[in-house]
Amino acid sequence: MYQVFYFEEPKIGDSDMYIVNIQDGVYIIELLVTNHDDTTNERIRNLIRQLMVEYDIEDYISWYYTPMALQFTDHLNPEILIYDSMDELSAFKFAPPQILQLEQELFRKADVVFTGGNSLYQAKKSRHHNIHAMPSSIDKLHFGKARSVHSDPFDQSSIGFPRLGFFGVVDERFDIELLRTVSARQPDWQFIIIGPVVKISHEELPKAPNIHYLGPKSYSELPNYIAHWDIALILFALNESTEFISPTKTPEYLAAGKPVISTAIKDVVHPYGNAGLVQIIDDAESFISAAEKIFADTEKDHWLRTVDHFLADDSWDNTFNKMNALINNVKINNKKKQINHV
Repeated sequence: MYQVFYFEEPKIGDSDMYIVNIQDGVYIIELLVTNHDDTTNERIRNLIRQLMVEYDIEDYISWYYTPMALQFTDHLNPEILIYDSMDELSAFKFAPPQILQLEQELFRKADVVFTGGNSLYQAKKSRHHNIHAMPSSIDKLHFGKARSVHSDPFDQSSIGFPRLGFFGVVDERFDIELLRTVSARQPDWQFIIIGPVVKISHEELPKAPNIHYLGPKSYSELPNYIAHWDIALILFALNESTEFISPTKTPEYLAAGKPVISTAIKDVVHPYGNAGLVQIIDDAESFISAAEKIFADTEKDHWLRTVDHFLADDSWDNTFNKMNALINNVKINNKKKQINHV
């Protein structure tokens, strides 16, 4: 059993300090610095040192989600260093120019590397000797609630049918033009978009009476919204920022029992599209055709049984067990090395 300290990305505050919040047994560390200048990274290092003294942290594992954190954690000496590469961050809008150099350094230091999907693994597998694909898993019970929810959330209840919904961050990866075109061609279809808009302006988003931006919702609320959709959408443009993504929402939509339409994202095409679980489209015409096919299908029982069979072994517990076994292997190998040195 691990005691987990999760460090949020540093942000500007009134003074240099850290705030500790405990949620579900996880220590969530909010790092605050007064400004960004040449001393910022050293001041963040000092905050981390203070926290480690306060909580008597001596033997620990360092787990990185972004190479940028190396700028203020290079003083640490963990028992094991893990790099969890969830996305190709260098391809994102406004990516820092030093991120590739820092990632190379992180690959050099890491004892084990995980990737958030199979396509990202294929792209990076030659860069580390101990790298493994670990696609995002799901909480089937949580999203499975959507199959039995009856009450419609108040801000969705007045929207007509059929409903086609998307949840997630709306950013440069979102296929704005596809939504604009399909919503214009099918004015009776209602498009529901849930999630924050970041790194793009609201003015760029298509506006129409049948497009409904409901804003961010909590994780606990999502099944209530999905329950009343006819089709769930993965509306990602095909560009450099989406080349290696593995959308967690794919199995989440399926666990909710909803038919899914997706653009041709590699990690959705394989395995979900190839298994006939998700309709893969490449333009407005194929989108409309796929949706009409789903609307016309009155016998979804066989498809749903296939979905449940496919997701049967998909759980965060299984993913944790696989990752933990690999981490334990590193511990065993490190001990063997220490013994040999003696």
